Amino acid sequence: MLNKLGIKARLLLMTLLPTGLMALAIGGYFSWQQLREVEQQLLQRGLMTVEYLQRPAASALLDGEVERFGPMLGAALNHTDVRALTLYDTDMRQLAHHGPLMYPGGTPLSGIDLTAGTGLQIQRGEHSSRFLMPLLASADLPRREAHPQIEADSLLGWLEVELSHGNMLLRQYQSLLATLVTIILGLALTALVVGLMGRRITEPVLRINAAIARISQGHFDVRLNEQGSRELDDLASGINTMAQTMQSAQGELQQNIDQATEDLRQTLETIEIQNIELDLARKTAQEASRIKSEFLANMSHELRTPLNSILGFGSLLQRSELSGRQQEYLSTIERSADSLLAIINEILDFSKIEAGKLILENLSFNLRDLIDETLTMLAPSAHDKGLELVSIIYRDTPLGLSGDPMRLKQILANLISNAIKFTHEGSVSVRVMAEQQDANQVLLRISVNDTGVGLSPTQQKSLFKAFSQADNSISRQTGGTGLGLVISKRLVEQMQGEIGLRSQPGEGSEFWLTLRLGLSPHGEDDLPERPLLGMRAALVEPQLLSRQMLLHSLEDIGLSVRVFDSPQELHEALTSPTNRDDSLQLALISMRHTGTPPGETLEMVRQWSELNICKSIVLTDTTEHYPLLDQLPRSLCQALSKPVYTRKLYRAAMHLLGNDPLTARAPVPRQPRLPRVLCVDDQPANLKLLEAFLGDIGATPLLAGSGEEALELLTEQSVDLIFMDVQMPGLDGRQTTAELRLREELAGFDPVPIIALTAHALTSERRQLLQCGMNDYLTKPITAEQLRHSLNKWTGLGAGMPLPAAAATTAPACPPTNTTEPPALAQDTDLQVIDLEEGLRLAAGKADLASDMLKMLLDGLPEDSRHISAALARGDRETLLEIIHKLHGASRYCGVPQLRARCQTAETQLKKGQDSRAAVEAVLEAIERLRGASVA
Repeated sequence: MLNKLGIKARLLLMTLLPTGLMALAIGGYFSWQQLREVEQQLLQRGLMTVEYLQRPAASALLDGEVERFGPMLGAALNHTDVRALTLYDTDMRQLAHHGPLMYPGGTPLSGIDLTAGTGLQIQRGEHSSRFLMPLLASADLPRREAHPQIEADSLLGWLEVELSHGNMLLRQYQSLLATLVTIILGLALTALVVGLMGRRITEPVLRINAAIARISQGHFDVRLNEQGSRELDDLASGINTMAQTMQSAQGELQQNIDQATEDLRQTLETIEIQNIELDLARKTAQEASRIKSEFLANMSHELRTPLNSILGFGSLLQRSELSGRQQEYLSTIERSADSLLAIINEILDFSKIEAGKLILENLSFNLRDLIDETLTMLAPSAHDKGLELVSIIYRDTPLGLSGDPMRLKQILANLISNAIKFTHEGSVSVRVMAEQQDANQVLLRISVNDTGVGLSPTQQKSLFKAFSQADNSISRQTGGTGLGLVISKRLVEQMQGEIGLRSQPGEGSEFWLTLRLGLSPHGEDDLPERPLLGMRAALVEPQLLSRQMLLHSLEDIGLSVRVFDSPQELHEALTSPTNRDDSLQLALISMRHTGTPPGETLEMVRQWSELNICKSIVLTDTTEHYPLLDQLPRSLCQALSKPVYTRKLYRAAMHLLGNDPLTARAPVPRQPRLPRVLCVDDQPANLKLLEAFLGDIGATPLLAGSGEEALELLTEQSVDLIFMDVQMPGLDGRQTTAELRLREELAGFDPVPIIALTAHALTSERRQLLQCGMNDYLTKPITAEQLRHSLNKWTGLGAGMPLPAAAATTAPACPPTNTTEPPALAQDTDLQVIDLEEGLRLAAGKADLASDMLKMLLDGLPEDSRHISAALARGDRETLLEIIHKLHGASRYCGVPQLRARCQTAETQLKKGQDSRAAVEAVLEAIERLRGASVA
């Protein structure tokens, strides 16, 4: 607070504060002295009054003439401060009183020099002081000789005088007031003098302050005169010098500013020119990127189309009678086509990641099943090189997760295939553990370890760069684009994870990644916990990691495991008359690396089966085939390929030990129940194709041409699975699904799986399909293999069905579903108007079905053309989208590449709200071309 006071206020404070304190101290002292003096005067007046009346009062009491003393008492009331007087006898009985009643007695006073030797007693009260004097028969009293019987100095009575405090208090107040007035006048005079003297200091300071303010505003020509004191003159001189310096500096600064402004103007002109050049370069780069994307999209189509022909006709050719050499040539063709297709997919994935158009899904999945499927897919390449391939998932790792299982499988497949590629002997292992876990998420650490050649520090630095290989030499033995690890790194980062490696040349490598995934109860493991508890099994597995994994899996089933070093040792334990172990009910035997020829091992297994000593599970590599295995009864011996799929191991053990829950629930029917599948589509051609495909794979199809018809049919019949078209007149696929889910909830029925069928769905639309109650979606065109896979996945009824040969083999390839932007309109003129070979492939090699599908499409083109033209003239985008979507779906099952591509372009632009007039007119042009080509 003191910091906010000015100089004048500080001077006043510095002067008045000590002066006031001193005046108060001195005034208080003198006032105290004067008050004591007034009180002393009061005591002296009381003593004088009592002494004045003492002799007359004693004489009156001696003579017994109290009345004679009354006038004297009355006269004493006129003395100063005397208020009342009273005469008492020796017993303090009142003999005479003059004046008002006395105030109550106060505090006795002692130690007063005035009363010494007199016997006087003084009491001070709030309003008065009372003086009590004893009356003695002293010798000097008049007429003392007349009373000889009275002893000398004997007590005759008491005289009490009361003095009022009124005058004393008045004099005290007057004294205090005089002191206070004197102090105030002294302080006021001091303040006046200090104020007059302070003006001689504050006024120069104010002038200096005003000058500084003007200088701060840029008036550097201000100068101060002499201020009347040496200190202020020095300050004014310093300010004048500062102003002069700043004025000079301002001139120099202005010159610098003018120069800098000129330089800046020239720099801005240069930057403007550079910005124009950069803008042109940016537009050129964007155009190059657009051309690259279009090129990749076109190349995707151009490369995939012949690949589809190669794969499709290769699949058809495999059904015919071929010699062994022809089968070998055909297998080489298929492997080469698959490799080329994998390279194309990597390039397209890299292009989508670079463009930021790769969107991750969020689906529930089982982690163990995903890893087992990945290892099963890559097992043949590992077994060709004699490598051990195994996965180890720690028990505290949650299995039910949510994320993008397809991309996670892509990452793992790339890392594992690289490990297999660069490992010539030893093992490749996958380890999964949970590093952190809460109620909603888990942080997984997945590592892929190999015993391969390892990587040098230089190779490690360039490993995650695009189009880079660990071995770039001409003589390198491994192929690939060099994009796999780059794509994996980008995918892991998009999943908010990290990826890295540790490697030493000649010591192998470890690639690790961390991912944060959500927990999902829908993907949890559905296998019973320890169903075979109490049973014992034998294990012969010389490979350490595989043995560790099998022990882990068998203990989870509940089996107590005894490990043997060789098949002979196990055979001895099972057949020896002396050391026979009758507690072993199941034996798991690996065919490789045991030191025993496979033939001998299988002969031992045959003996155990014939003698019913022990049931067996034979573990073989995917590249091995033993005819003797096919001759052994399945109820006593099962064969599993490595790496052992956990679910397959569970099913095999449960089947052999007679506790298979799939067979124990109910008696096995004589004929398997055919799944009933409802197909809902407003296109008769699509319904006909679905009916044919479902019939081929052994299902019973039910057909509905609208959502209303499907709901009516479902009130009468139950189905196992529904394939639902998305866009239909009336109730569309979403509305039909929502109504069906509501009915199921009200009736308490289990929901029927619903698979959406759509010709072209954006990523956001796919999420909406899953959110409205659908379980999955398929993109047209649909193949028999896709239908069979969906049937097995969602019902489980198709897994054990005997399928026709056409459906049991790998389905022919179909035109790819282009999830990137469609090619430009000007470039799809190169596509064929009618491609009969493609139509035959889409119909699964059925010529009559392909002909019917094309005829049904051609019959509806005139009406579709009229409706599209009318909607285009009205500007009705909703009708256009409905008609073109319907036409797009029909074109995906026929060999009409140009119409299909233009429908896809128009549908995409309509869904995104873009200007689609040119695209719709291109569809009309494609329809006319198709009609003309069909007539020709």
